[in-house]
Amino acid sequence: MMVRMELSRILIRELTDYQIIELREVVGESEGSAGGATPRTFPIVVGLPEAQAIERRLKGITVKRPQTHDLAANLVEAMGGELVSISITDLSEHTFFAALDIRHGGKMLHVDSRPSDAIALGIARDVPIYVAEHVIESATSDEPE
Repeated sequence: MMVRMELSRILIRELTDYQIIELREVVGESEGSAGGATPRTFPIVVGLPEAQAIERRLKGITVKRPQTHDLAANLVEAMGGELVSISITDLSEHTFFAALDIRHGGKMLHVDSRPSDAIALGIARDVPIYVAEHVIESATSDEPE
């Protein structure tokens, strides 16, 4: 089962090697979520360039030339595709796995991606983020995977 999530915050500390983005469950929109329930959250560690790209997109800051995420979005569109959602599909050995869900020619394509890149791409297109239930359970458990 996939659970609808949203980006709830970005923690950028430019003096460290890693940044954190936090995803929060969209209560009431996910399959099986109980209305009025406390939304689940979990962090994903990302690099500084990815965190800055996400932050720029959230703030609507444009840059003079396309960045890598802009290039990827432009390629999808130029080839007749449409980014319809982002799916975070697995968590293994402290690494999250994601896919860009692209509609192309009546087919759904699932393109392997880092979650940070997928989210940076998706934020600009305002596409939904889905996370597999087992990923949320693993990410929010106190026990190591």
